Amino acid sequence: METLSTQSAADVTACLKAVSDPTRLMMMKLLETNEYCVCQFVEMFGMSQPAISQHLRKLKQVGLLNENRRGQWRFYSMNIDSAHADLLLDILSHINDSDAQLQSLRAKEKPVDCF
Repeated sequence: METLSTQSAADVTACLKAVSDPTRLMMMKLLETNEYCVCQFVEMFGMSQPAISQHLRKLKQVGLLNENRRGQWRFYSMNIDSAHADLLLDILSHINDSDAQLQSLRAKEKPVDCF
């Protein structure tokens, strides 16, 4: 039987707050399987770069993201070593891959062209 890691109520609350925003939740669902550049998220979500960066900052603050810098660009992936990884993966498992919003975002996905 797998033992799940336990955390303080404050830590769980911080994780849940970070993913309670629909944009951040969808970002994490996408990051569950791929690495993305900020420029890709700008296109996919139709938001400004500063708005995307703020969402990513909040996710990074609670340890949900890995950041990889390549030149002036930053690429993000899910931090599977996070203390919150089990909780996050459980939450994300409740989002169906055929979800209309998720499919719409994936349809807008383009190769990285920000270099």
